[in-house]
This record gives sequence, C-alpha cells and structure tokens, in this order.
Amino acid sequence: QVQLVESGGRLVQAGGSLRLSCAVSGRTFISYNMGWFRQAPGKEREFVATINRIGDNTYGTDSMKGRFTISRDNAKNTVYLQMNSLKPEDTAVYYCAANLGEGWTLYVGKNDYAYWGQGTQVTVSS
Repeated sequence: QVQLVESGGRLVQAGGSLRLSCAVSGRTFISYNMGWFRQAPGKEREFVATINRIGDNTYGTDSMKGRFTISRDNAKNTVYLQMNSLKPEDTAVYYCAANLGEGWTLYVGKNDYAYWGQGTQVTVSS
C-alpha cells in the first residue's frame, strides 16, 4: 500500500514563503514521477508542478513559474514544493500525487496519477 503524507501548510501573509513536503512510503520512491496539485474552494483540482524520477526534469504552470519550485530527495522519499511570493489566490488545499508512467512526459492531468495524499491547507492572507 502506497502512502503519501503532505505537511507544511499553514496560514501565511501575502509575499511570504512556504515549503510543502510529501513523504512517500510503501514502494520504492524512485519508481514514481511526482506531482503537486491544488484545489481552492469551489474550484476544480488544478495541476501545479511535476518532477521525474531522478529529479532532473521538472515542469510547472506558467502562472507559478518563478514563484514555485518542485524538488525531491530520493534518499528521504520526499518531494517538496517551495512556494515564494505567495498571493491570496494561492490559497488552496495542496495535494501531492504519484505517477507510475514509463519515461518522462508532462504528467499534468489528475488521471495521470495513481496515488494521492490527503492534502495540506495553505491559506494566504492579504
């Protein structure tokens, strides 16, 4: 059984920074490409960023480039999302997810991911 546990979400002021973590257990972490998604109240879950198995390929949405960075530490079975210059519109529940696809491509759809964490709340105050 694969388990993903997010942490690091909290209330932060606009302009601040947070680093979210997602610890993965239950299978060899390097088997997965990893992704971050977010879901704001009343909105669909949306893609944020993705990273390949060894961490040398990443992709993020245009609106978050320059502010959000995805990374991973395969020795710690953990993927991170560093978020800088936070805005109130970044307020959402943030989810990490694991993808078992072969090779590397842009895994940006929810259906690309087989396993999900429970989410961590990020609230950005103005």
